[in-house]
Amino acid sequence: MPRVVSKVEGDSSAVFVDLGIDTKKNRAIKFGEIRDIWIDDVTGEEVSHGLRLQTVMNAKYQRGRQSVHQYLRMTSIVNPHATITLTVRDRDGGIIDAGHWPRTTDKLPRVVTEIKPHPHGIHLGTLQRMLREAEERKMTSFLRHNFSGVSMRAAREILEKAGLDESRQPRRIRAEEAQLILDCFQKVKLLNPPTDCLSPIKDLLIKKSLSKAIDSRFASTVTRDPQVTQGNPFQVEIGLVFGGDLAADSPIEILRFANRVPLMYQQGGCLLTKALESIDWKRYGLEQPGGRGIPKGPAAVLIHLASTNVQFTSEAKEAVAVNEEVLEEIRRALLEVGRGLKNHLKKSSQRKKAQEKFELINVILPEISRKSSQLLNREEPNLAPIITQIMNAVFCEEELGWDKERGLATCDITVLNYTARARAYTILAKWPESDYVAMENNPLGGRKEAHGLWAWRLDTLNPGTSATISFSLSGLSKGQWSDTDIFFRGNGDIIGATKIDEKLLEEMRNREALSAAEEEVRKAESGIGPLAERAEENLRDDPEQESTPVDPGSLDWVPNQEGGE
Repeated sequence: MPRVVSKVEGDSSAVFVDLGIDTKKNRAIKFGEIRDIWIDDVTGEEVSHGLRLQTVMNAKYQRGRQSVHQYLRMTSIVNPHATITLTVRDRDGGIIDAGHWPRTTDKLPRVVTEIKPHPHGIHLGTLQRMLREAEERKMTSFLRHNFSGVSMRAAREILEKAGLDESRQPRRIRAEEAQLILDCFQKVKLLNPPTDCLSPIKDLLIKKSLSKAIDSRFASTVTRDPQVTQGNPFQVEIGLVFGGDLAADSPIEILRFANRVPLMYQQGGCLLTKALESIDWKRYGLEQPGGRGIPKGPAAVLIHLASTNVQFTSEAKEAVAVNEEVLEEIRRALLEVGRGLKNHLKKSSQRKKAQEKFELINVILPEISRKSSQLLNREEPNLAPIITQIMNAVFCEEELGWDKERGLATCDITVLNYTARARAYTILAKWPESDYVAMENNPLGGRKEAHGLWAWRLDTLNPGTSATISFSLSGLSKGQWSDTDIFFRGNGDIIGATKIDEKLLEEMRNREALSAAEEEVRKAESGIGPLAERAEENLRDDPEQESTPVDPGSLDWVPNQEGGE
């Protein structure tokens, strides 16, 4: 039976309790719960906060991909705020396995908001139970108060299509009428549920955790915008690391997670794996015999699905079930990190060739110039125009750093024109835009192209000259931002940057505009609904007034004292 010790920071003592499991009722059973001071067995000091789980069992300890060690290693990657330590001892007390995974951030995950079920994801049995337990006196109030995404307009439309009176009491709804309501849920346009109920890891922390857990040379991560399927919000996050000590001749390592919990079994039957197998990874620099299946190469891919209702293939919750909307969203995220890998490999190859050429020219030409000048007894000529003509390329180099004094992450992007004519470009850079990360010290200004993408215009870059774009970011810790992607618009390639995909950029803008519009509609509906309900209550309480249904669209907004709506 596991012995659990738990302490919350600030408490004077810890909870010591033995836990069992009631397999019939699927709940925990507590034994011998006490509170006491928690002393660390190694240091002898009092533990300020944390959780310890200790158990003794007669079993064979397994190692490998489906071991306790691997489970905790994976858990540490998607829970970067936690420090996890594992110690396994044999009967004689000798250590047979150990692991220690320190936290990579001191910031706790954001506190999620509990949401009500959405009509598109409800089942008949659940709806009937909610109707039986309802305290509302009217069906319109029941629908608005117990479901997310249901405005007063939508509630009335649902009841109208179901042929039910608005004043019916929810507890008096019969089974066949509940089925009608359930059917009409799909016939009425409803607002999507709010997505602040999800707890994503965020791409910066995924990159930091992956890079710390797996020795690699490159990391690409993406946190997609929240989406909704069958009334359930979900969000996809992908991380890809490449190079380093990863084996080049073996299948890539796949790390699957659902709501920050590792999925260790049934990899082949999992939706997350099927999404990865559906990508043509040859286009992105990995080997994939036959064009399908798990690719080979020095890489590892993390796939995290966060959702209020993850659909598993069985009660064991070992693999995610097929859902076309979720599958397509995972594919989009995988394609995005795949493009990041492709750009990295292309950029590395271009820079390597250009560097070799540049070093060769800068060694040979000056030596020829020096010898020739000595033989002819002349001054050495200026080689810059000649080197520019030979190189005939535009280079881009980015350098990320840390300003210790100001506590800012810094980025310098230098564009060098080694061609015979003037150039003009728009340079775009990705940055980790969020509620707590802001751009500072941006002397060239520029403009926002999309979320996390900023652009600067370089109107004239003369031959043999360079231009530097500098900016800083606040809200990050040292080492949290380690690389960025640089894009460009303009004629002629730039070695070290990628030409922007305008179609992809437009898709990003459209998604952002749609999300903003949905949020505005949700705010408007949430404001009108309560006003309409209060108006109806007033009409019922005053029998002298005509009992006419109130049209929410006819209610006027009254500005508050601050001028808002």
